[in-house]
Amino acid sequence: MSDRVWFYAAQGQQQGPFPEAQLRSLIARGTVTADTLVWSEGMAGWQRAGEIPGLRPSGGPRPPAVPQPPGQMAEAGDQYSSADRHYGSGSLSVDTGLWEFLGRSVLYGIGMLLVIPAPWVATSFYRWMASRVRVPDRPNFAFHGEVGDIWYVFVGLGLLSYAGAAGNLVHLVAVVAQAYLSWMAVRWIAGNLSSNGHPLPIAFNGSAPMYIGWHLLFIVSAITIVGWAWVATAWMRWNCSNVTGTHREIIFHATGLEMLWRTIVFVAACGFIIPIPWMLRWYTEWFVSQFELVA
Repeated sequence: MSDRVWFYAAQGQQQGPFPEAQLRSLIARGTVTADTLVWSEGMAGWQRAGEIPGLRPSGGPRPPAVPQPPGQMAEAGDQYSSADRHYGSGSLSVDTGLWEFLGRSVLYGIGMLLVIPAPWVATSFYRWMASRVRVPDRPNFAFHGEVGDIWYVFVGLGLLSYAGAAGNLVHLVAVVAQAYLSWMAVRWIAGNLSSNGHPLPIAFNGSAPMYIGWHLLFIVSAITIVGWAWVATAWMRWNCSNVTGTHREIIFHATGLEMLWRTIVFVAACGFIIPIPWMLRWYTEWFVSQFELVA
């Protein structure tokens, strides 16, 4: 066990990683007690240090049995008693870099247009993007979906990108089909998130008809030139309200006006070609920061 790396919980916050020798030093100093929750790779969930024979101080008593053992928390298998449960509030953030983000975005677009590579480029892009997102109290946030999970969805989305060249009726059917496939992709992404290597029991439970309705409303709102921005923000809030499996409420803060002027600046600047990498990063970082987890 000497090569293991450990984490411990203090005041609702994860501390670590610590080599086992350092953890034993913390135990000797009383920083980590028999009642402190600890975790190491290979463990199903957090356990009290006193319940792990290899860590229990020599001759130290085992902690008394807990009348109602704390259940696994809905996020990443955390096991805190009701008195110790703590979920910090805070906004999401993302560090995409500059040129890597541009390159991956271009590769994603080309892969979707070529159709066949679509499942591979999409899965790779989501994995990379999740690794760049910082979620409060969710260390090592990641996406672990596999290429073969819903490969047909991305192939379908790639094919439907050419539907605009067909007649109006075909185009309308394609728009509805595209919305349905996008709904499937959102559910897949939400169901394959993890933290510290532990799957998060998060799910997107918004209904397909409602999601398609929002998609169509967004397209129709483009006729108003500016109304789409308010529809987009309302759609994001609806999406957030339909995410389950977390003890924290997900809030989208951006207003329609903020969405409108930032998008106009983004599109106008990209028209000069050279600013594209900087504008893409600026817009993405702002958009992600509008999502907040509230305890």
